[in-house]
Amino acid sequence: MAECASVGASGPSLSSRVKGSLCRCRPYVWLLLPVTGLLLLYHFRAALRLYEAVLSVTGFINTLTPKFYVALTGTSSLISGLILIFEWCYFRKYGTSFIEQVSVNHLRPLMGGIDPGASADGFFPSSGDNEPRQTLSECKVWRNPLNLFRGAEYNRYTWVTGKEPLTYYDMNLSAQDHQTFFTCDTDSLRPSDAVMQKAWRERSPQSRVKAAYQALEVSNDCATAYILLAEEEATTISDAEKLFQQALKAAESAYKKSQQMQHMSSRHEAQYKRDMNVLVYAKRRLAMCARKLGRIREAVKIMRELMKEFPLLSMVNIHENLLEALLELQAYADVQAVLAKYDDISLPKSAAICYTAALLKARAVSDRFSPETASRRGLSTAEMNAVEAIHRAVEFNPHVPKYLLEMKSLIMPPEHILKRGDSEAVAYAFFHLQHWKRVEGALNLLHCTWEGTFRILPYPLEKGHLFYPYPGCTENADRELLPAFHEVSVYPKKELPFFIHFTAGLCSFTAMLALLTHQFPELMGVFAKAFFMTLLTPFTFLLEKIESIMPSSLWHQLTRM
Repeated sequence: MAECASVGASGPSLSSRVKGSLCRCRPYVWLLLPVTGLLLLYHFRAALRLYEAVLSVTGFINTLTPKFYVALTGTSSLISGLILIFEWCYFRKYGTSFIEQVSVNHLRPLMGGIDPGASADGFFPSSGDNEPRQTLSECKVWRNPLNLFRGAEYNRYTWVTGKEPLTYYDMNLSAQDHQTFFTCDTDSLRPSDAVMQKAWRERSPQSRVKAAYQALEVSNDCATAYILLAEEEATTISDAEKLFQQALKAAESAYKKSQQMQHMSSRHEAQYKRDMNVLVYAKRRLAMCARKLGRIREAVKIMRELMKEFPLLSMVNIHENLLEALLELQAYADVQAVLAKYDDISLPKSAAICYTAALLKARAVSDRFSPETASRRGLSTAEMNAVEAIHRAVEFNPHVPKYLLEMKSLIMPPEHILKRGDSEAVAYAFFHLQHWKRVEGALNLLHCTWEGTFRILPYPLEKGHLFYPYPGCTENADRELLPAFHEVSVYPKKELPFFIHFTAGLCSFTAMLALLTHQFPELMGVFAKAFFMTLLTPFTFLLEKIESIMPSSLWHQLTRM
């Protein structure tokens, strides 16, 4: 055993041994080549009849009529046109070429290419590769802080237009949020909560509403049952507000009880967190009801109380609700105070923060701004600050200006948004367009300056200016979040794939051939025959050479096999 170990340690490497053996075998390889050629010749002896096949094909081509060429070119044009239409529709819907996707994902691995799902460096990425993690974090889907009410707003839109404003993916994310926020391990100890635990998993709205009523029959102080009815059954904001008031009353009672027992065990702590989530949710939705019903100061008061009582819940973005309400009050000094607290480098940005900061700086100069005057004398310091703020906001989310400038039509915002994506732009513009219109000249300043951002960012997917490079995953996520009737905004604008250009050229060429063949059938038939004969000439010449070189007896013997 020791001998073997020593030989393995001191002997030549595997690669050197293989190279040596190949060098020793090289003379024999040359001797094997003629033998291999003879074997292949015998194996493919039927191919030697190709000469007769070529002659028969030539005779067949000479017998074709012009009608055949008309049908051939017309069919080719039709097939290539259908491929072009399919490729274009697929590209409009998914942003990529179907042929390219199939070839990369399915054909390339079969032909020995690199698996698109595998890393180029193998299964063990380098320690400094943080880009995939960054992309995943930037493409995280967030709960929309200003999401609408399903029963009072989304369903009414469906009744009027017949269109579904929410996608299945979006509603599925909401169902997961509800199960996370409103359920815990101790639900089995309380019968009403056990019923609601099943209710949040129901797919049908009618089944969820029915389960909520069952939970209230078991216990009339079930806060989550009132929340579900307020969200999905109430057809007006006033009805939803009444149900949320009942939910808040029950949530406060449950929260006080669980607060006293939170340190007794881990299950009590989980129940305490759940009751806190229910309380915060009910109170926040009450504030949103007050905002929608015109009691804006009351809404601001509730939001400030929530932020003061639960300062660690900044990730639920209550400050964005507060910003919108303060803008409605035109309390711009209070808006600036909120921005000073939350527009921090350590906190995640949003379109609401960036564009509100730009609106405040634009407000100081927009009423006197004139492009002609600015081009003559240059920008003042205040105007430069406003333009830089607009560029910063556009870099963060380049989709927003088209909605604010009404270059694209608005739709109802989804329940979840993707930061820096089209879904966030829709949600922001839906609530904040009125605030930009209220500030005189703000939209004019935005119209004159927003496109200048793209000159600062020639390669937005590779390098950012004030933020990280723009994530390339936003388009696919936005297509899942936004309804099918909405045309998703794509940034940066994608060029048409190669296969669309190719199929377009092929379709045009075959259509032109079909037209010429239909108009001049005799002449095009002559051209087609000449073309085919030109293609067959090299094969005929090659077979004639083989016949002249090979002995006639061997040739006849092989062709008869």
